[in-house]
Amino acid sequence: MGQLNIKDDALIGKLRALAARRQTSITDTVRRLVAEEEARDAAECQARIARIMELARQTAAMVPEHLRTSDHSDLYDENGLPK
Repeated sequence: MGQLNIKDDALIGKLRALAARRQTSITDTVRRLVAEEEARDAAECQARIARIMELARQTAAMVPEHLRTSDHSDLYDENGLPK
């Protein structure tokens, strides 16, 4: 796999300090930070999906019962023509 080349001295310094506090390598620190961000993103995505689904349920409840079906036989006569 390729390497990551970071050219931000301030960021490198922060990573080194964080790795030292955690008593781990910079690579392990970056790995852990990325995993934490991935988990956070996944949780936020799931929360958004749950909210959308809740809004869909609320919206569906506003639709009158007779419109919740695909049976529109009341609109057509016995020959399938519009009434």
